[in-house]
Amino acid sequence: LLSILSSALLLLLLSTASAVLAMNSSANNNNELPSLNLDDVGGGDSDDDDLADGELRSVRTEQLTVAPVGRATAVATQQKMRLRKSSLRGRWLILGLVCIVMTGFNYAYDIPSALHQQLQDYMPPSSNFETKFNLLYTVYSIPNVILPLFGGNVVDRHGAPLCLTAFAATVFSGAVLLSLGVANKSWGTMYLGRFVFGLGAESLCVAQSTITSQWFEGREVAFAMGIGLSVSRLGSIWNNVVSPKVANSSGGGIEASFWIGALLTCGSVIMAGCIVVVDGRAARKLKRRAGRGGEALQSLTVALLENEVGQSSGEGGVESGETIRQHSHQSHNTGGNIFEENTEQSTEACTAAVESGVHITDIRKFRPIFWLLTLSCIFVYGCVLPFNNVASGILLERNFFTPSSSSQSCKLEHPNQCTFGYLQNGTNGALEANGNICEIAPSQAPVLPFSVNHTAQDSERSGAWEEQTYIYPSLTSKNVDCGDSFWLDACTSDYCTKQNGATEHAGRVMSIPYLISALSSPPLGHLVDRAGRRAQMAAVSPGLLFMVHLALALLASSPFGPMVGQGIALSLYGAVLWPSVPLAVPRRYTGTAYGVITSIQNIGLALFPLLIAAIYNASGQRYIPNVEYFFMSCAMVGIVIGIFTNRLDRRYGNKLNGVAKTEEEDDVDISGSIRENRDGDFAAIDASEFSPLLRST
Repeated sequence: LLSILSSALLLLLLSTASAVLAMNSSANNNNELPSLNLDDVGGGDSDDDDLADGELRSVRTEQLTVAPVGRATAVATQQKMRLRKSSLRGRWLILGLVCIVMTGFNYAYDIPSALHQQLQDYMPPSSNFETKFNLLYTVYSIPNVILPLFGGNVVDRHGAPLCLTAFAATVFSGAVLLSLGVANKSWGTMYLGRFVFGLGAESLCVAQSTITSQWFEGREVAFAMGIGLSVSRLGSIWNNVVSPKVANSSGGGIEASFWIGALLTCGSVIMAGCIVVVDGRAARKLKRRAGRGGEALQSLTVALLENEVGQSSGEGGVESGETIRQHSHQSHNTGGNIFEENTEQSTEACTAAVESGVHITDIRKFRPIFWLLTLSCIFVYGCVLPFNNVASGILLERNFFTPSSSSQSCKLEHPNQCTFGYLQNGTNGALEANGNICEIAPSQAPVLPFSVNHTAQDSERSGAWEEQTYIYPSLTSKNVDCGDSFWLDACTSDYCTKQNGATEHAGRVMSIPYLISALSSPPLGHLVDRAGRRAQMAAVSPGLLFMVHLALALLASSPFGPMVGQGIALSLYGAVLWPSVPLAVPRRYTGTAYGVITSIQNIGLALFPLLIAAIYNASGQRYIPNVEYFFMSCAMVGIVIGIFTNRLDRRYGNKLNGVAKTEEEDDVDISGSIRENRDGDFAAIDASEFSPLLRST
């Protein structure tokens, strides 16, 4: 089912992109003025490759006001729209490549959480396993308390595509080191690998968000980010399903599970390199278009003014048109522009901004609402991501591999012998004190022997064992390594078989939030683009998370309901938080803002795993209910922050709760957008016609 839904999701992405391209080529069949060719008006040669650079097609009548100045302003706005990456068809290719990059990263990042029990069995026995395990996530987050802050600034300075490739290569190096650490059962090497992995991972997310916001603007950005989140989450889903199966298989093992993650991150590096190539070609294309657009735009504007004046003044229009041509000729000879007076101050300001560069100290200019979003991010994701880290252990303890309620009264018929396997010649069932057979539910763990005493000389098949001696005067579940053939095949086969099935079941259930997030993020992103309500949804999401963890803490019900609620809350929050960042800061600081919020988020993600481990150890090495109470408290703080965010947003004119407008809509109130069609031409497309979801339905 997961594979079918994942494949359907990929097909949905491809069909959506195809629908958009088909729509672009068929738009503007009605209400068109004759096509206006900039080369015919302004002169200059054009080859086939640069056809889109020389043409401005299908200018809608209703988009040009009756006044000549209004028509000229609309043309200027359309020309400006043509010089952005968001006007290119290649933006869908970029989105697909970004999705692949993030899919590999998410797969590798979530491997330890999917193999919580297997790691506990595989690594050397320790009473502090939970602390050591959670340190894998703490050391990942430690460098990201600082690095994304500078990573966002580096992205703004040096370009997101090149930075994406560098960060992806760092992630790959960390995945390789982590795999080597697992192979050698070395916590130190594993920590080093996760540290290096973290050096590039969060900055990779910053670069990915920046690329998406550059290629998709206005009412497309949340939809595009939703698709990116949706497809990249497939990596987490596949990991939760595949990694436990590979780790439990005799031909694979836990080492193979980690090496698969390293291989996928290598693929991410290759896809990031492809993004550099595509982005570079787009930049060169826009540069050529910008170089040729000035004179052509001036000539086209003069033609529009002449036409409008001629229509309104009859014979006098000829004289007026001649006057306009003389004014244009004078402006051209002096290096001027007919829009120079209106744009001089804006040009100077833009030039000064570029020259001054972007500095990390510019965070002082961020509005208070941005800092509220940052605090919300810490606590809301603090009860989502750390929960995912230990979700397998929680689900095993709560639902799928619980200690037998009658284990205290049940004793093995032969307490000091193996229960099931080739070392047990007969049967060794669990009996109650009255001699009746113990009833053990499907979700409960079988009874283990009280003690074990075996050496390699006890069996001819001991060559597959990992140790030479197995002497445990008081055996506990912490001593049983189901990855070792001694326990899996020779001594406690019933216990290990049931545990392996439970871990795979827990992995599938863990995938529910990611699957719901993957399926719902694109439509939710589109809904947010159209309806706004970002701050309100940022307050509703932690409320839903509070109910989820309350149910997990106090109810003995199936985990499917809470996992569905977790998925809805995760997708809803992600759909409103990240697209809100560009609305809360000046446009040129977008990369830095993403770096700041990611950096501060990792303060919580570095501390919360250690707090969870401390609560677990203080609770007798149990998750339920105290660890869940911790997640509930994080959700409650998120609710309070969400309320204050809404109050502050009203003071700022509903910047977050309002419907996002493109910069072009702020300059000129036009209903269309200029988009490149499959022939390389540009057509004016009505906003309602452009909606990918509307067109696809």
